[in-house]
Amino acid sequence: MKAEMIVRIRRFPSGTIALAGVLSLISIAGLRSACADPVSELASFSIFDKVDLAQLAKSDVKTAHGPPMKNSRFLAIQSCYVAPGSPAQQIQALRRWNPAKYRELKVFLHSDLSSNPGPSSFERLKNAPDNASVRSFVNATQKLSPELQISKDEAKRFSAAAAGGGGVIPPAVVAFWADVLTARTKSFVSGGMAAQPPYDHAGPSVRASDEVNGLLRDQGKIRQQFSGLLGATAIGRGAGSLPAELYWELLDADDHGVVTLGASYSRGGAGGTYQAADVLYYASGGYYVGLTLHQLWPVTVDGKPSTLVWRGDMISSATLGSLRGVERLGSESVMMKNVTKAVTLFRRETGGR
Repeated sequence: MKAEMIVRIRRFPSGTIALAGVLSLISIAGLRSACADPVSELASFSIFDKVDLAQLAKSDVKTAHGPPMKNSRFLAIQSCYVAPGSPAQQIQALRRWNPAKYRELKVFLHSDLSSNPGPSSFERLKNAPDNASVRSFVNATQKLSPELQISKDEAKRFSAAAAGGGGVIPPAVVAFWADVLTARTKSFVSGGMAAQPPYDHAGPSVRASDEVNGLLRDQGKIRQQFSGLLGATAIGRGAGSLPAELYWELLDADDHGVVTLGASYSRGGAGGTYQAADVLYYASGGYYVGLTLHQLWPVTVDGKPSTLVWRGDMISSATLGSLRGVERLGSESVMMKNVTKAVTLFRRETGGR
């Protein structure tokens, strides 16, 4: 299926900031919330206008198509589920989660990054598995394929003459990507997404910051719900005031190997609620940018602390722009299945369904 979205549950850093609002204790169908009615708040910004918490707590993750978006290369889906434990415990579990443990998620390598990385931070690339996806990644790099998402200046730094050598990923290819990823991480830390070089190696210039802004512009209610969190992060124009957990990955996107850079954020709110955001602000191919948002509310189910979770996944991809009708519906279905798969594995590992 084209434009297969790679979606995983990320690990988020802890952070706290008070949210304004009057809190009350509300009982819904035998479930008692520690903050303002979670179901009503969920309905106020999401696609889920009617949710039975008692039933949701006994079922698998519920997914739905997001609202229509004006740009044909944009796609969004939403999901919700109930997990055991408090939102704070869920956030900690997310921080410990490693998607590379599960072959189903097709994440070949996952590594955390410091805010001041060097080329050595990406040495694990030389340990990549030998498979068709990784070989396609190496081949695209050595040929400087027009589908490779780099800038013209980055392309000039690659030497085809030095691209040989042994290993699944030759040393020259590892060195090239270590240089690109190091520079892009540092520019993100210092200047946010707006400081990222464009994808202009071949074809029209595309900027990740414009793509994220477009994704959020088409979803006004979600943008408003998360405005405080997003405004405090490097997802906005500046570097942001909220600390980020940085990482890089080598993964499969539609049967092609892709290196990607990401940043995760979270903050606690009043009444034990949490919000979290994860942005894939660079990808060497497959998609321009990806954004995942989480809202977590504390609830009590059968006398036990639990968490109502809403998750929104958004992607911008050139391939999506060419899809129509059944093909586009198929891509949405694949994206929904991938989210369900990731959430199901996470809940299984952390004691949920």
